[in-house]
Amino acid sequence: MSAKAEQKAQPGRGLDTDVQFLKGVGPKLALMLNKLGVRTVGDMLFTMPRRYEDRREIPPISFLRPGQYASVRGELVDVFTKSLRGGRVLLKASIQDETGRIALVWFNQPWVAKQLEKVKGEVIAFGMVKEGDRMMEMHAPEWEALGEDDDPDDFARLVPVYGLSEGVQQWVVRKAARSAVEYYASYVEDPLPEALRRTEKLPSLSKSLAQIHVPDDTDKRDKARERLVFEEFLYLQLMLQMRRMANVQEVGISFPISKVGGGDGVVGASLFWEQAKRPIADDLKEMFPFELTGAQKRVIKEIFADMERAAPMNRLVQGDVGSGKTAVAAAAMLACVRCGYQAALMAPTEILAEQHYFTIHQMFDKLGIETRLLVGKQTSAQKRKAVEAARSGQAQICIGTHALIQEGVEFARLGLAIIDEQHRFGLLQREALRSKAIANADVLVMTATPIPRSIALTLYGELDSSVIDGLPPGRKPIKTHWKRPNERKSVYDAVRGLIREGRQAYFVCPFISESDKMQTQAAEDLHYRLTKEVFPEFKVGLLHGQLKSSEKEETMNAFRRGEIDVLVSTVVIEVGVDVPNASVMVVEDANRFGLSQLHQLRGRVGRGEHQAFCVLVADATNDDAAQRLQVMVQTSDGFRIAEEDLKIRGEGELSGSKQQGSKLNFKYADLVADYHVLIRAREAAIRVLSSDPNLAEKENRAMLERVRTQWPEDLPILVS
Repeated sequence: MSAKAEQKAQPGRGLDTDVQFLKGVGPKLALMLNKLGVRTVGDMLFTMPRRYEDRREIPPISFLRPGQYASVRGELVDVFTKSLRGGRVLLKASIQDETGRIALVWFNQPWVAKQLEKVKGEVIAFGMVKEGDRMMEMHAPEWEALGEDDDPDDFARLVPVYGLSEGVQQWVVRKAARSAVEYYASYVEDPLPEALRRTEKLPSLSKSLAQIHVPDDTDKRDKARERLVFEEFLYLQLMLQMRRMANVQEVGISFPISKVGGGDGVVGASLFWEQAKRPIADDLKEMFPFELTGAQKRVIKEIFADMERAAPMNRLVQGDVGSGKTAVAAAAMLACVRCGYQAALMAPTEILAEQHYFTIHQMFDKLGIETRLLVGKQTSAQKRKAVEAARSGQAQICIGTHALIQEGVEFARLGLAIIDEQHRFGLLQREALRSKAIANADVLVMTATPIPRSIALTLYGELDSSVIDGLPPGRKPIKTHWKRPNERKSVYDAVRGLIREGRQAYFVCPFISESDKMQTQAAEDLHYRLTKEVFPEFKVGLLHGQLKSSEKEETMNAFRRGEIDVLVSTVVIEVGVDVPNASVMVVEDANRFGLSQLHQLRGRVGRGEHQAFCVLVADATNDDAAQRLQVMVQTSDGFRIAEEDLKIRGEGELSGSKQQGSKLNFKYADLVADYHVLIRAREAAIRVLSSDPNLAEKENRAMLERVRTQWPEDLPILVS
């Protein structure tokens, strides 16, 4: 900071100084800044530009072409004002250089004419070049008059563009930002230790803020942004790693899995259920009439290792649609039960809970292990019996929806909580199920919605992670086609051929009934048309969320039994529906679905021995829609699809991310573009905490305060 600037700054007031006291701002402009949430000098310094305009190149006027943003410099040669109909006023000012002329144009801004009347000499301006009647034009440009002592580089530079609200102009924010940088940036304390900055080759916070608002060049600006992104990621990763370390220190249940079936039996098992008689591996062979994949075996081994430790398990299991997550979950439940505890699985929908119950009950019934279902639609008597079975311990495995965490539902000896489709639950619901355990229960989180690596490291960074990255043998890749609406007849003919071969089909629509505002296929309308006009020779069923639970159950059971040939549905079948004979999925208005949702829908077919097909019927209404549909045709890899979805839609719109509150409310970072910085921040957090687990050392206390401010309820204190 210059001596002049240091003299004008206000020591003692610092970053909490009211923004009106910045040089060139004052009370009137401060009111405009307040609309942007900028009330103090600190607010201004940490308000990030949305983008930058590069005004450094000033081409000759004759080189300009319509459609480009450009800086121009020339002598003001005339100013012309004309009144238009409706009281509008047109203002044109012509500037010229040695190669040509361009007109600067304003509408209804008479004050600009008064400003131009005072100009004698050159003007520099920036804006979009347009084709005019007689010469090129630049409408509503930003401009400045150049005096003898003015440096054009003050205008022709990298210029920040800030997000605005009504009545606030760019020049107001830029003026305040420059003043804040000049007089206050050097007073900003840097929370990152100097040693960490040196290791990561990061500039100081004060220099970074200066380069963000008044960049010298693109390299320094980019390095400054990297510093802010790194710091933002670092605080999150410090919190997540501290939570992870705290979990390791907790005392949970040590499941003696390796002792099951041994000569001494299982310690504690005889106190609750009959002592296990044989090794768990033998039970697994009896449960599964098929050979587990290598990926399933690896993940089961990781889960069993977690369960045998005294610290509570907190593991995320990701698996693409059809990868066999249910079998992995069943193996964990078996180990839990054989060690003398209960297991509970919570699913987000009744359809998914019932599907799990149907599958898991068949697995465990042959082993003499009792499984109970608890969902909202059950009668009072059914719920009462299920609740009593859980309380008494008669139910060794409980499967349900949110009903599992309702008041009055208790477990005799709950040791394992499994949460399926985690992105549909909040953290509180997960903890509510865990709180019903006798101790710190093991938690297994499952999702069939592949999570991009960057999202996994932010939403689930405190969890250990396993990926089931292989499909069961014999599964054939689903063939996916994109068809236009005018090709529906050929789609219907192909579906008819498959049904005549004995297969079944899904038709999925984005809405239940027709909408005047949305010109889309609706489930009720399509059901009527397919029944009466397209497939009158087949049985067509209808399924959507507004049907009674009994009606939905009756329809799904009929479809499973093969009594329904074509099932018209909304996205209620997105997860959990498993009908091996259904080999074709037609998604109407597929452009209205996100990539991950389309992938989940596609996963409802291809579960049997026959070749499966997915047909996406849609017009590409925009580039994003076309890109989504092309990705679906090109790949069936759920993890690649998830990465593409993140690139197209951004992290804020991905399923479940909004539920996580401030964890993804990044001010500077972009999870797609900045993934490499996220990895660096995670490694740095682990490195810092390895030597100072509570951030108690003097050089780390500022970071601790930042983390504590952002996540006051999530930050644990570790035992030293």
